[in-house]
Amino acid sequence: MNTTSSVDGESSPGLRLMELLDLLVRQETPQALPDVVGLTGWPKPTVHRMLAQLEAGGWLVREPDGRHFVFAPRLLRLSEAALSSSALQGVRHAVLRQLVSEVGESCNLTAMSGADVVYLDRVESAFPLRLELRPGTRVPVHCSASGKLFLAWMGARQRRTLLDGLPLTRYTASTLTDRASLEAELEAIRRDGHAVDAEEFVEGLVCVAVPVAAPGQRTVRCALALQAPAARMTLAQARLQLPRLQVAALALARTLG
Repeated sequence: MNTTSSVDGESSPGLRLMELLDLLVRQETPQALPDVVGLTGWPKPTVHRMLAQLEAGGWLVREPDGRHFVFAPRLLRLSEAALSSSALQGVRHAVLRQLVSEVGESCNLTAMSGADVVYLDRVESAFPLRLELRPGTRVPVHCSASGKLFLAWMGARQRRTLLDGLPLTRYTASTLTDRASLEAELEAIRRDGHAVDAEEFVEGLVCVAVPVAAPGQRTVRCALALQAPAARMTLAQARLQLPRLQVAALALARTLG
């Protein structure tokens, strides 16, 4: 019975190995080469080669009979780490949910990814008027509250190198497209400990962000932000929520390790 995708080039060799592992972990008993051929429908030489690669990589080991494959300690450690990470993600999402229940507006957790800001997690407000941004969404670094926060805490050389290669694209009438003005705001962010988006990325949308830093570390790995329509919450009102954001950021920082 063929339960996985074909091996005719639909996926890369690395992905096919992952598909094979995914299939094996779903079986209740150790599998021998003929068993795996029957499960996948793939050519026997191909399956033999893939099992050998997984064995050589320390993901599978052979039973004492030399024929059946079971999971090696490396794969078990990966499984445990994935479960632990999933639990931490659950904790972080719970912190976001609690924060949204307190402030009444959408909140998100972000990180730098290359030259963009990427959403790691987000909880939307209950209001129908909102901008839905799913995890994985990327936003510009120079005109988002989280992005400016990351820029402010970067080393001067790293920030200069990054900004030298970026066009400061104008998204709204409020977008800072002048390098000197942006640097001045970054200095204010370092002084004040938070950053804002005053309708700079999306017209009518305001945002305030605080750093999420692991205890005892000065590096800002993530940012926590509140985002709301200006018609419902002014930027001044959003800033009043800073104490709640900072408490939540501390709780999130404890999950970073």
